[in-house]
Amino acid sequence: MVNEPKTLQQAIVYFANPDNAVQYAASRRWPRGVECPTCGRKDVNFLANQRRWECKGNHPKKQFSVKVGTSMEDSAIGLDKWLCAMWMIANCKNGVSSYEIKRDLGVTQKSAWFMLHRLREGMVDDFPEPLAGEVEADETFIGGKAKNMHFEKKIRKYIRGEMKHGGAVGKAIVMGVLSRNTLEDIPGTARTRSKRDSQVRARVLPELKKTHTDEHLKDNVEAGTTVYTDEGTHYESLPDYVREFIDHTETYVRGRVHVNGVENFWSLLKRSLAGTYVSVEPYHLQAYVSEQAFRFNNRKDTDAQRFDSMLAGIVGKRLTYEQVTGKGEVAA
Repeated sequence: MVNEPKTLQQAIVYFANPDNAVQYAASRRWPRGVECPTCGRKDVNFLANQRRWECKGNHPKKQFSVKVGTSMEDSAIGLDKWLCAMWMIANCKNGVSSYEIKRDLGVTQKSAWFMLHRLREGMVDDFPEPLAGEVEADETFIGGKAKNMHFEKKIRKYIRGEMKHGGAVGKAIVMGVLSRNTLEDIPGTARTRSKRDSQVRARVLPELKKTHTDEHLKDNVEAGTTVYTDEGTHYESLPDYVREFIDHTETYVRGRVHVNGVENFWSLLKRSLAGTYVSVEPYHLQAYVSEQAFRFNNRKDTDAQRFDSMLAGIVGKRLTYEQVTGKGEVAA
């Protein structure tokens, strides 16, 4: 449609009309026609007064809305607020806090926090293609700085030995692999263009051990790929890859051997964690890592394209309040 939103301001106005919101979400979820989420039948009737569909099949839950079968299911919050929150988290470079969603959309902070966690489910790439070409591998540590800790907590960490090695012990570990831009020649010229933009795959590791780093490489990097790493011993002996490493005690770049690309992603991730979310529990960290990876991997898309990708990604995803908090399920 010509009048579909391209900016946040346009999205707020457009989705304020409930018919527009339902039609937009349905066209992205069912591009080939509306299907029953229970049985897959396409001979469904639209109930205009309820903005729902009714399946002709003989089964429970014949009536369904566009939310059913997505991370928005069983939510009393209107589709207009869900879609605007989705637009914001998909396109705000450093993320968006639950307090900002609360102020902008008029929901409680608790509901906004739960909404954002449910929407992050749509930012996870379920079937990522393996990275190839030239790939950088590196890890980073996420956690508070010793200088900002309470004195008693700092003493306890010293006693347990967690303040050694620059304070790395006791922090969460995130490993990332990043493919570099693939260039191709432009016919008839001496110039090149990007054939494929760099992509990142990041995962929270339980420990910084070779078994875990090897597993992440195997899951995300094609065998035979050239892998650039730092001097870490956990990257030694990679028979399936061509490994070249840079010793950071000597230099940070040696020709094409460096990990500056993935370190750039770490700076983006830490900016969002420190500047927007401030405090992230370790068991939620993977969701925030996936959020930043989604925006990084889709950075060349327009805001509307990123929004559509995320809208497609929430289908088939459910995240209950009990799963997020372990305190019992409540309605969003």
